[in-house]
Order: sequence, then C-alpha cells, then structure tokens
Amino acid sequence: MAKKLNKDSVKSVSYPLLFGVIVLLLWQFQIIHGIFGADTFTLPLPSRIVSILVDNFPKMSKDIIATVTVALGGLVLGSILGFVIAMIAAMAPHWGAGGLSLATAFNAIPIIAIAPILNNLTRDFSRDPNTRSMLAKILVVMITCTVSMAINAYRGFTELKPFSLDLFKSYAAKPSTVFFRLRLPNCVPYIFTALRISVPGCVISAMVSEYFAEYIIGVGRQIRESIVLAQYATAWAYIVVACLIGIILYVTLILVESFVLRNRTKK
Repeated sequence: MAKKLNKDSVKSVSYPLLFGVIVLLLWQFQIIHGIFGADTFTLPLPSRIVSILVDNFPKMSKDIIATVTVALGGLVLGSILGFVIAMIAAMAPHWGAGGLSLATAFNAIPIIAIAPILNNLTRDFSRDPNTRSMLAKILVVMITCTVSMAINAYRGFTELKPFSLDLFKSYAAKPSTVFFRLRLPNCVPYIFTALRISVPGCVISAMVSEYFAEYIIGVGRQIRESIVLAQYATAWAYIVVACLIGIILYVTLILVESFVLRNRTKK
C-alpha cells in the first residue's frame, strides 16, 4: 500500500514537471511563437524573463512583500469571519442561514466592481495613501475568502458521522462539549478544504485589487504599469513572480495540512 502511494505521489509531481519542461523548451526555441504567430517582444523568451528577474529582484521584493501582505491579511481575516459565520449558522440555524446567504451574495460581486468602491470608502481612513490603499485591498481579499470558509466550515459543523450527535445527547453533553469534542474536530478537514480554495483566490484577488489601488505598489500593479508602458518582458517577469507566490503559499498549505491531519489519514 505504501509503495502504491509513493508511486502515485511521484506521478502526481513528475508528470506536471515534465509537461512544464516541454512547454518551456517549446517556448525557448520559439516553436510556440510560430504556432500562435507571436513575436519575442510581446512573448519574451524564458531566458529573457529570468534575466530580468535576477537583475531586478531587489526592486521587485518591495512589490512582492506588499502583495503577500495583502493576500495573507485578507486570507486570515476572511477565514476568521467565514468561520464565525459558519459557527453561528450551525449553532443558531435561524440566524446563521441568513449570514450564509449574505456571504454568498457578496461573493457574487466581481472583484473589478467592488475594488474601486472600497477604494472610495476607505479614503478617509488615513492620510497616508499607502495605509488606506492597503486597507482597501485587504478588504477585497477578505470578502473573496469569506464565502469558501463559511460554506465549508458549516458543512464540517453539520455533516457529522451517523449517530455521533445522538450519542452525545444520550450522555446529556452540554452544547459547549458537543462543539469542542464533536463539531470542531469534525470541521478541521473542511477548514483545509476551504483554504485550498482561498489560497489561490487570495493571491488573484490581491493582484486584481492592486489594479485599482490608489497607491502604486504590488505585483499586480506592476504588471499593469509594465503593460501600459509596453515593457512586456518586465510584465512577464512579474507574472512569473505572481505564479511563484501562489505555488509557494499552496505548497506551504499542503505541508501544514499533511502535518495536522497526519493521524486522520493513517489506516
């Protein structure tokens, strides 16, 4: 069984890596350019993008820190808010159902619509444009991450094992005991399911919100500015940085999840 799992793990990593290497080779030798009729100005070669990354990484680090701060700040706040909504919905269904519906409605609002609105609403928050711009971007990410956590955590609180709740009631367990001994442990895997959705979403939301931010900083904003100035190689370098941020955050989440849930997966 362990050998089969190891083989599956190797395949799940090796196949995507092999596909990525093939794409990079086709890109570097301009085969992709010939297929799509592109030129090396709008679609720079990987070697050119890497050279820009190496030469300008100290300058890019400021934008990377800003984007990661917004993404993680919104992720934490949105996850906490979604968890609280789910907890209220599970413990008080009459109140909680409305909260879940409201959270779902907010999630239906496009980021490109809500980001400018939040920028205007936070203009009086501080005299520092960086501070109020950072707040607006974090709020955008928070709204994006709230719904997935609320829905998945609610499932974790309510989708219990058969007869487990009846067993606790038969022992006359207090609601707090039922929550901490039954509902909360059952909810932990669902929390990580929500985070698997929210982690890529928080990076995307952070970069999109930077397009409309008042303060010019962040990976997303630099992608926009580079495209406006026709500096496509620089724009592609920031796109690669954005991909790396998402991959690193997601891999970190998977490692934390495997550590926290290690006892649950053992057979």
